Amino acid sequence: MTTAQTATQTVDRLIVKKPGGFDRLELSREAPRPLAAGELRVRVHAAGVNYADAMVRRGLYKTAKKYVGYPLAPGFEVAGDVVEVGEGATRFAVGDRVIAVTLFGGYTSELNVHESFAFALPEGWSYAQGAAFPAVYMTAWMALCELAHPRPGARILVHSAAGGVGTALVRLGKILGLEVVGVVGSSHKVEVAKAAGCDHVIDKSTQDLWKEAERHAPKGYDVVLDANGVATLGQSYAHLAPVGRLVVYGFSTMIPKTKSGRTNWLKLAVDFLRTPRFSAFDLTDRNRSVLAFNLSDLFERKDLLVIAMRDLFGWVAEGRIPPSEPRAYPFSAAADAHRAIESGMTTGKLVLVPSHA
Repeated sequence: MTTAQTATQTVDRLIVKKPGGFDRLELSREAPRPLAAGELRVRVHAAGVNYADAMVRRGLYKTAKKYVGYPLAPGFEVAGDVVEVGEGATRFAVGDRVIAVTLFGGYTSELNVHESFAFALPEGWSYAQGAAFPAVYMTAWMALCELAHPRPGARILVHSAAGGVGTALVRLGKILGLEVVGVVGSSHKVEVAKAAGCDHVIDKSTQDLWKEAERHAPKGYDVVLDANGVATLGQSYAHLAPVGRLVVYGFSTMIPKTKSGRTNWLKLAVDFLRTPRFSAFDLTDRNRSVLAFNLSDLFERKDLLVIAMRDLFGWVAEGRIPPSEPRAYPFSAAADAHRAIESGMTTGKLVLVPSHA
């Protein structure tokens, strides 16, 4: 085992001791954990922020309780330098710049991660760009490449097309040769969606969403990608073409935007009851499919991770996936980052930056 520098005395972690509002994100200083066989110690320079992290903070992310339990640090992705290599780890050396994925725990200044979950940071990318990459692109790859399998020329509808996952879906859609109709919730997001590659953009703040959706696809969509939940799920299904596929990967509209970041349990219960249920008889009769996934529940599927990263980094190398330009927040402003991502007004990705970076 080798190290490039004096051992770190403490590790800064942003933890949630008990689920709740924005004030539940607390800075904790802890002793570093010894490396296990096959692990790398990564000094984190940027950690990705995802909407799922806000659900972890609220206590609404089932797999956080299932795999870790509270207290825990949110976060699924980081970028930084390898500072120590554990016994049996051979893929990286001290000093290598890497992107790493983790099942929670990414809001930290140092991360121990098995080398199979680390990948070389693309040449010319910043740490912030690296930390903004894996979660959204793995989600987009899973939705399109593993589940939906649209043929070249297929027409797809992407909700929240200017967000982190949304722009990733749009870019992968164009790589796969699809016609992409994107939906945004504010006029300032239209150009972001167009820049990502949308052939058509529907601004639902000024346009009738489903009237416009029908205008662009009178016979329906081959694939609709929906993380909104109750607000759009029923109509997303209704606007599928024959043999169309609805891919569900979130339920964001069930969570109200509040100043405190606390959960309105009554609204959550009402929206749960209002969420469409899909009948096997109706699916068969209409020749439609509903597909769904939770990326964190697939963490043990290393076979899918390897295939996804092979495809994604291949497209990066070809220049078909450009680096994003995420908005960075210091660890001390983590609550502001969560406020921003829950506001629905952000575009692209957000990252957190530890004090040492």
